[in-house]
Amino acid sequence: MGKRSSLSRSVSAEDRIARLRDLDLKALRANWQNEFGRIAPKHISRHLLFRILAYKIQADHFGDLDADTLKVLERVDGGRRQIPNVAKGLAALDQRRFVPPPGTVLVREWDRKSHRVMVLPDGFAWNGETFDSLSQIAFAITGTKWNGPRFFGLRDRMSSAGQSK
Repeated sequence: MGKRSSLSRSVSAEDRIARLRDLDLKALRANWQNEFGRIAPKHISRHLLFRILAYKIQADHFGDLDADTLKVLERVDGGRRQIPNVAKGLAALDQRRFVPPPGTVLVREWDRKSHRVMVLPDGFAWNGETFDSLSQIAFAITGTKWNGPRFFGLRDRMSSAGQSK
């Protein structure tokens, strides 16, 4: 372990995080196992793995949350440590990365017809109507359930090779 800690101190936190950006899902999972000593949860996306690992690098390098901040967080949670609420918050954070800024126009061709969707501050506009999610619009266009960000090309598809490994 002495060798690993001396290596992490000789390389800046910024450089370590920059190296993480280039890693694929499999490499991030291996990095997770090295950092946390256990296998990464399968449901965590590549983006969220990266963010958690980047936070850990910064916490190790610059120091983690101070005791006062931890107390404030415990008060907010009422000391219950409700993990499901945290998981929901992390999932929402993970989903937000797929939504481009308001004013962006997304274009998707389906059944030889071009569909244009405007990103609004509080939803999406398509065909003169406002929708809460891209998935609702994808359903309206296709008549089947879709992951909206994936339908509009905002989420990378996992390759079949990446899924089998």
